[in-house]
Formats: sequence, structure tokens, C-alpha cells
Amino acid sequence: MSRRGHVPRVFVDTPLAVGETLDPGDDKRHHLATVLRLGVDAPVTLFNGDGHEYDARIVKAERKRMTLAVEARHSPERESPLSITLYQAIARGDRMDFALAKAVELGVTAIRPVFTERGKVKLEGERLAKKQAHWQAVVESAAQQSGRLVCPPLEAATALSDCLDRDTDHLRLMLAPSATGGLNALTRTTHISLLVGPESGLSDTEIDNATAAGWQPITLGPRVLRTETAGMAALAALQSLWGDLAG
Repeated sequence: MSRRGHVPRVFVDTPLAVGETLDPGDDKRHHLATVLRLGVDAPVTLFNGDGHEYDARIVKAERKRMTLAVEARHSPERESPLSITLYQAIARGDRMDFALAKAVELGVTAIRPVFTERGKVKLEGERLAKKQAHWQAVVESAAQQSGRLVCPPLEAATALSDCLDRDTDHLRLMLAPSATGGLNALTRTTHISLLVGPESGLSDTEIDNATAAGWQPITLGPRVLRTETAGMAALAALQSLWGDLAG
């Protein structure tokens, strides 16, 4: 459901302009026409990540083709003032889907899936390509559902060891149950990178290497959280402290 009644929101990876028409593509056409059973003259809300939202209307609905006409542009304030890049250890099945979807809902700016030493998911070649496409669909769906004006970029999965030196201009935080400090001890900032380990946690070597590279270990409290819960909890806490969840 969109933020304006029951008008569906659809992410399209194409430029949008008032007065122009577009074909939403086979997948989006199937969703609108077959799943939602929408026909000619039905309203649709479009966004493409340019920071705006567009009112559109179905002007042609055929079995293998649909045309949308863009009628108006809006610029609501829905994006967080925080820029948060999530380094999410790859988890099994629904856990990874959940972690990605909730990260998008909570305003994450970019997502980097990472392979870790204790991670139990082994992917490469065609299997990895299919999984990456699946994750992209999860991210787009979450952006549509949550009213985001951007669809956070999902980078290609890579080994954690290959990206510890990235984002050196960010406050780089690593969730580690053994850490002694929490979020309330940090100095407020707007650019953050957050590293969330796998179900079995980051290895001692990974924690040591990340710390040496400038990542700061933090704890979320005395309880052990699953990987899909830990990222969600940390993002919600950061948005409450410095972002837009506080209202």
C-alpha cells in the first residue's frame, strides 16, 4: 500500500518527466495487471531514485504491453538526514531477505553484502548471480512499500577482508558482543558505516583486522541478537539518536 491511499508504488529504473509515457517492463506490468488487477485509468505512483515521486496513470493495458503516463511530480521529505552504509554478512534464506528489507525500511543509504569466515552460505558463479538478483528484488520491494524516494544501491557481494579499507571518511561501527562501549558514547555524525556479522559472529581475526583498519567495535547490550535482528536494532537506534525516527 502506498502512503496515499491504495495507490501502488512502483520503482522504475528509468528517467521520469511529467508529460511523458513509459512501459514499466514485464515484471511490473505483471504485478500491476495480473496481481493487482489494474486496468486503464488506474493511478500509479512511480519513483526512480531521483528524490521525487511521480503521479502516473495507466493509459494502455494489453496482454503483453502496458503504458503509463506521468502526470505530476512531488518532492516529499522522507529520506533520513543520516547516510548509513550497511555491511551485512550474508545469511541463509529468509534471514538475509529480512535483514535487507528492514534495512531499507529503516533508511539505509547503501548495502554491501559480505562473505565472512564463519558465514554458512557458499555462493559463486550462477548461484551467486541469481541470489544477487533476488536480493535486488527484495530491496526494490521494500523501497516501494516503505515510501522511500530512493532505492538504496545493492553492491555485488564480496569478501569482508576486501572491503575493510573502504569508507574511511565515515564513522565505521562493527557490532561485537565483546565490545564494552555502546552507541550512547559516540559523537554525533551524519556518515556512518555499520558492519553486522553472520549468525555465528565475526571471527577473532576479522574483529582484529577490522579494528586495525579503523572500525570501532560496539555492543547493543547484554543479549545476543541474531544477525537479522542486530542490524535492524542498530539502524533503529542510530535513526532514533541522530536521524528521523525521533520525529
